[in-house]
Amino acid sequence: MPIITLLLLAALVATFGFWGTLKGILGAIGVIILLCLLGVLTLAFLAAWILKR
Repeated sequence: MPIITLLLLAALVATFGFWGTLKGILGAIGVIILLCLLGVLTLAFLAAWILKR
């Protein structure tokens, strides 16, 4: 599995260049983090709403 990931990264660098690939990877990580935060905030608001009732 790691060799496939390494080959995929090499293909991305060859296609888009190093900085384009780095921006894409960091953007994907950022989206995942924001989605996790959105889920946590949603659960917190739901818990507060349920406990208030």
